Amino acid sequence: MAITQEKGGKMEKRYSGQDITVLEGLEPVRKRPGMYIGGVDERGYHHLLWEIVDNSIDEVINGYAKKITVTLGADHRSATIEDDGRGIPVDHVAKYNKNALELILCTLHAGGKFEKGNYLHSGGLHGVGSSVVNALSDQLLATVWRDGKEHTQGFSRGYPTSKLKTGPLPRGRRTGTQIYFHPDADIFGAKAYFDVVQIRERLEAKTYLHGGLHVILIDEKSGERVEFAHQGGIRDYLQKIVVERDKSSIQPTVFFLEKDQPRLELALLWTESTDEHIRSFVNGIPTGAGGTHELGLRSGLVKAVRNFIDTHNLGPKGVNLTAEDIREGLVVILSLYIVEPQFQGQTKDKLNNPEVQGEVDSAVRVALEKWLTDNRSVAEGIIARIVLAARAREASRAASQAVVRKTAISARNALPGKLTDCASTSPDESELFIVEGDSAGGSAKQGRDRRTQAILPLRGKVLNVEQASMEKVLQNVELKNIVTALGCGVGADYDESRLRYGKIFILTDADSDGHHISTLLLNFFYRQMPKLITDGHVYLALPPLYRIEIGKEVHWALDDEERDAILRKAPKNAKPDVSRFKGLGEMPAEDLKATTLDPKGRAALQVVITGGTELDTDRVMNELMGKDPQARFRFIMERAAEAKDIDV
Repeated sequence: MAITQEKGGKMEKRYSGQDITVLEGLEPVRKRPGMYIGGVDERGYHHLLWEIVDNSIDEVINGYAKKITVTLGADHRSATIEDDGRGIPVDHVAKYNKNALELILCTLHAGGKFEKGNYLHSGGLHGVGSSVVNALSDQLLATVWRDGKEHTQGFSRGYPTSKLKTGPLPRGRRTGTQIYFHPDADIFGAKAYFDVVQIRERLEAKTYLHGGLHVILIDEKSGERVEFAHQGGIRDYLQKIVVERDKSSIQPTVFFLEKDQPRLELALLWTESTDEHIRSFVNGIPTGAGGTHELGLRSGLVKAVRNFIDTHNLGPKGVNLTAEDIREGLVVILSLYIVEPQFQGQTKDKLNNPEVQGEVDSAVRVALEKWLTDNRSVAEGIIARIVLAARAREASRAASQAVVRKTAISARNALPGKLTDCASTSPDESELFIVEGDSAGGSAKQGRDRRTQAILPLRGKVLNVEQASMEKVLQNVELKNIVTALGCGVGADYDESRLRYGKIFILTDADSDGHHISTLLLNFFYRQMPKLITDGHVYLALPPLYRIEIGKEVHWALDDEERDAILRKAPKNAKPDVSRFKGLGEMPAEDLKATTLDPKGRAALQVVITGGTELDTDRVMNELMGKDPQARFRFIMERAAEAKDIDV
């Protein structure tokens, strides 16, 4: 019953104890799944699989299992994970009047990892993983082999659908656990599915991390069966990553460190790459967002190199070596095992244990400095590579400063000749539209608000900056015009206070060439001016592809789907007039203004990088714009079904 009271002549609802709701059992998980798996997107969908796999990995880490089999259903919307571990307990727990299997799968914070005697090392210490999978699945069937018998029980959306059934042990089977689950379409949507390529890569990575682990992946859709086992451990894994990234190593041998207390494995190589690539794991869980172990790694590594340089008087004259110079080109794998990991959230992508930083720092510093001393010729090659990185950075900085000096807000005379600037000098209200082609630029100039909107036409496709040096970037006329127009500098000299436009719109044709130009520009901003994106300044304008007249009404459609939806809603006796724009240059200025330029009616997407996706963003950029054509081929083939029409 709602309680209302009159206030100011209006009836308002009164907030009382009757409005308090208590979520019981696993209801909080279904109500707020993002709190437990990070979201209900593709990443969250796969997180369910990794929760179950990681439980099996915990059995491997602690010496109770050797083999894990992952089977993806024929529609890739269900999965079965089986291990040869001890098997989840199934005995009756008198305190809760439930069997242990039901207690674990239907109760948050219930499990065997809170007591130190059960697991020395574990990726899951919160006791919520399996129960969260149960809560977010419309079907889950648990099969346990232990105590000489087979035990099965069904569940759905956090509740048991059957009682525990016990039968004879299958022939040849000793102990283990098998979990089948089907994620709930009500939570994840009907189109969600498991990505077999992503799963294959991560499962193989786990066999590098855990010596003796044998993993089998079965894809019922394709009939493919793949087996992984890598005795060489993370040293082999490191070499695989270097080959995949198409980078040449400058070391003849891998630096490898293995120690106890804490249990740690580290493998690293310096390569000819200009970036730093670290993959870290805690108790077998990938920590994509890093944490205290990565901080300790970076700190210890820099200290070791600096100590070696100082001890052997190898410091270059006139060049200041920064930590970034020392780590440039590094490819590193760090695998750490600790008794009580403190992860940031249930998604476990960042380690927070403060004591770990000092422990890793000390271990890396001592071992790496000794290795450099014992391998003098290799060490001197590494130092030469670091000095080269420092000189390149300083040359880039000098070139960048030369551009920045020309781009002060007040220096209107130095702005690009093709820029049609706006009257306002306030970034808070000024907008820049980077437009594909002079023809489209002409329409945009006619339709813009002259007071607040500036237009910069581009001539053709800009430089792909993924593999280009800063010097080459600044030699490109189109990119130099963009840098000059924005006025905020590039790279380390980026200064938001100099930014001349608060919003930057990429406006290209709605075809494959236009999408390519947008991607090139986004890659430029992401690599050379990333804070433009992270601070929310970059947008993709969405000009319509179709103009549809139905009687006296005019409708706009971004793509074929929107066009068809509009036509389906049209009166049966109507004769719609459908026009397709071949490009922005064909669109009348008034139409471009109404649909794309005017803030009151335009459509646009803000470009953002959400927390925890930085590594994925970097990988996608590298696949799309890097030198490796195979990476692009895989990317395209994996998403071929999403492409409906391709302009030729």
